[in-house]
Amino acid sequence: MISPGGFMIYSGTTFPEWQGDGFIAGLSSEALIRIEFDGENAREAERFDMGKRVRAVVQGPDGAIWLLEDKKGGRLLKLTPR
Repeated sequence: MISPGGFMIYSGTTFPEWQGDGFIAGLSSEALIRIEFDGENAREAERFDMGKRVRAVVQGPDGAIWLLEDKKGGRLLKLTPR
């Protein structure tokens, strides 16, 4: 179960291999889920365990992926390549 908190389609250049992929912020899954599309079909490609409920996912102007954790004490996280 995912219980989506937010969704975006990635179009940045920071993660070029993910262009056109969808990202779901998972509340009950406590994960960021990457979705690959093939025409009219979609599949879960990766699941990144965050250990906390993820309320929102957005792409920043620099192509980084930003996550917002849910509930009191939730963090704002900026994801960039290693």
